[in-house]
Amino acid sequence: MKKFAALALGMMLAVAASASSEGFEKKGFLTTKWCVENDMFKDCRLETVVCGYGGCNQNWEFGDPIKEEMVLYVHDDGKYYKVDLGHVERSELDEAMNRNEVTLIGSYDAKNNVIHVKEFKAPPPPKKSFFKGCL
Repeated sequence: MKKFAALALGMMLAVAASASSEGFEKKGFLTTKWCVENDMFKDCRLETVVCGYGGCNQNWEFGDPIKEEMVLYVHDDGKYYKVDLGHVERSELDEAMNRNEVTLIGSYDAKNNVIHVKEFKAPPPPKKSFFKGCL
């Protein structure tokens, strides 16, 4: 009877874990796939947001389709997750792009490694500092 109870409890936990993928929440560095693959976090090139890779702005014309592959890089996991914005407008994420401590909330598709975003939380912008002193 104890084995059956333990098995039933394990199955209930597995079902609860699979159902919790709907309330998925992950915090990391929001950037583009090209920047992660080239280890360019702080100095990620701005054009990768529009046309997908560094230097692509020389060939990209206004009106060409946007080819961005947005990802969330999680330092603790050491990997990135693809981002599907769903109903979130891309312009809303401008304040979070190329920033750390961005939290994406939604569901997670483990098979395709995609976070389907329903909402996000971005950290406040960095405070401006004024250099006081002489060189």
